[in-house]
Amino acid sequence: MHDAPSKSGSKLLPANAYTKLAPGEEYQPIVPAADTRAEVTPWSIGLGLLLTIVFAAACIYMALRAGNAIEAAIPIAILAIFFGKLRSPRSTILENVMVQSVGQASGVVAAGAAFVIPALYINRVSIGWWQIFLACAIGGVLGTVLIIPLRKYFVKDLHGELPFPEATAINEILVTGESQSAGAGKILLISFAVGGAFDFLVEGVHLWNANLSTTSMLGSVGEKMAGLGLELQLSGLAALFGLGYIIGIKYAAIIASGSVLSFLVLVPLVKLFGSSAAEFVYAGGKFHIADMSATAIFGKFIKPIGIGAIAVSGLIGILRMGKIVVGSVTLGFKGFSRKGGGEVEAPRTQLDLPPRVVLLVQLGAMLAMGILFFVVGWITPQDSGEPYAFGDCLIFAVVGMVVGYLLSFLFTPVGAQAIAIVGTNPVSGMTLITVVLTIGAMILTGLKGDAGMIIALVVGTAVCTALATSGALITDFKIGYWIGSTPRNQQRFKFLGIVAAALVVAFVVPLMDDAYHFVVPDPSAPPGSDRVISNDKVLPAPQANMIAAVSKGLMDDPANQPWLLYGLGGIVAILLFMAGLPMLAFALGMYLPIAINLAVLGGAAVAWLVARTGGREEVRRARSEQGTLIASGLMAGAAILGIVTAVLRLPAVGAPIRFISVGEEYTFHPVVAGVDKHENFDCDDLRLAPGQDCEVRQVENERGERVATVFVDDVPRRPPESCAEVVVPEQAECSEELGSRTHAWYEGMPGQLAGLGMLLLLAVGCFLLARLGAKWALGDQPPPEEKAADPPA
Repeated sequence: MHDAPSKSGSKLLPANAYTKLAPGEEYQPIVPAADTRAEVTPWSIGLGLLLTIVFAAACIYMALRAGNAIEAAIPIAILAIFFGKLRSPRSTILENVMVQSVGQASGVVAAGAAFVIPALYINRVSIGWWQIFLACAIGGVLGTVLIIPLRKYFVKDLHGELPFPEATAINEILVTGESQSAGAGKILLISFAVGGAFDFLVEGVHLWNANLSTTSMLGSVGEKMAGLGLELQLSGLAALFGLGYIIGIKYAAIIASGSVLSFLVLVPLVKLFGSSAAEFVYAGGKFHIADMSATAIFGKFIKPIGIGAIAVSGLIGILRMGKIVVGSVTLGFKGFSRKGGGEVEAPRTQLDLPPRVVLLVQLGAMLAMGILFFVVGWITPQDSGEPYAFGDCLIFAVVGMVVGYLLSFLFTPVGAQAIAIVGTNPVSGMTLITVVLTIGAMILTGLKGDAGMIIALVVGTAVCTALATSGALITDFKIGYWIGSTPRNQQRFKFLGIVAAALVVAFVVPLMDDAYHFVVPDPSAPPGSDRVISNDKVLPAPQANMIAAVSKGLMDDPANQPWLLYGLGGIVAILLFMAGLPMLAFALGMYLPIAINLAVLGGAAVAWLVARTGGREEVRRARSEQGTLIASGLMAGAAILGIVTAVLRLPAVGAPIRFISVGEEYTFHPVVAGVDKHENFDCDDLRLAPGQDCEVRQVENERGERVATVFVDDVPRRPPESCAEVVVPEQAECSEELGSRTHAWYEGMPGQLAGLGMLLLLAVGCFLLARLGAKWALGDQPPPEEKAADPPA
């Protein structure tokens, strides 16, 4: 827990900004209530929306790829000040607060979606972009209007009693940054460019191989290690490197420790003791462990342990916050029945939306939720293929609406108070509880299958988003209280930011599935099987996989779930709790692939080393303080260019990645009834003209390997690249999908050594950026063409 500062860290803030007020004492903000300087302007709302779009995309991308979202509020505050200084006249401090308030919606909406929505794709349930948008938007709106009645209590009545750690950090940036943060903005933008260029060259151009492994780099030694189930991997991406840079060495090491247990202890043990079994049958599957790779063993037997550990860690986190939960729910009932906060005679700095408007928005959000659930039940058939009756859909809608609203109402104050006290939000545990309770309600009403899962997970998304929004908004309110913003303006335009972020999320999540797929065919499945596994290499989405496992186990196929492995994970979480170690960090490490976690550890190690360079203490501290800027820039830039790369992979736009990729060769190939005709190229697959002769011959390829090659009239044929070139049986579907083949140099030692070298170069670049940023911050080398700073307008 963070303690509240004993005094203001800025000369511009009043002396009692962070201290408890004496009886009768009033806090006077920087901008008095009578001051009518610019606050809501086209500039502040436009820049806020732009940053919302950028950081919503970045947050959802990072959450899907690494299980951790970007903390968007601080970089948005820095960029608000930086861009505000470039315009004439300069932005006022109230405009900068409004930019930050609107933009902060990006992270909360992304968190709500990333924790739940991918679970539908993982469970192979079809969902439209509009359903994603409505789930996120409704949850964000509910989180906003449910916390408004509690604003005065948290922000004014408890002034100086709650530490508000995140709000304090942002407040200091907005206040002191008026004269100091132009250099910080430039470091952030340079890091953005570096991160974007680096990951685009890796994943778009494939100029070097960032997927490093001991199997490839150590030659025969690595192959022998792999035979024993031992393989180290590292994904050298700027996005993951930046994540480690901002997490810090302590938590990165704990996360990596989880991977060490999974990959270097549990996987080899399964390989050792399971190889003697001719066939191992468990959780509805049959496995030949002797033939399974370390990655396959991890996916089948170790990931469920990680899922169990994540789930129990979240629940223990809720239990540890029991007093906060109970007290917050009580506050929620009091706030709902309270009139205060919206009187016309209140000063500008205490004006909320009128209570009547707040109540109408709540009712509107509830009604929208009910309509959404009714439509889901109406358009989604039962397992038998028959549609649900009108009355059934109405029951589903009412039950889903009531459960969703009640849980949002109960959990919203919890999120706000948790953020105000400890700076963290118990989203994982609350979301898990929400999904379990909603599934129970759906089962009791007779709703199972796809429709039941969609409604349960949409409720989970809405509640998760509401919970995250309440924490973000109470932070905004406190910042506005310190500086002198108008709460009503923060509330009105928070709705706009939520809608914009929800639209971005509704675009990015389906895009990532189309480009990379949340689930991919299981390589260990028998031919013709439709068995799939989570795409851990690209889209691990750990929280969503946990939700997917729980929802599928409860609603769809409880008999064939690895409950024992989930239970073992729960025991691991309990042992971590008893040992006083961070449970969720270790559990995420157990679940996430070691390639991700070692990259995160590498970034944290570089940040740790950079903070210890420099001859003087103030230099070391200044270099350490650049970490948030460098990491945020790397992650945001990599995420935005990562989304561009995903677009370049789409067959719908012609897959332009085919023309820029160096290390991998991309081609279209037809897939008929789930069978890849490119991989299974045969004369029987081809559409031949009358009289044409076709045969298969063994031919030596460029690697010196003898492979089967199709010849038509003695001319070698390339594999078919479109559905028009293959025979499609009646009632079968054919789709053209993008496939790739890696070049030998890229997959082998040259490509991997190049990847290792570029990762080291990235580390050197981070050091140089930290040194440059520290010089600018200390005034040793002012940024070029920098004017003397004026006091805040």
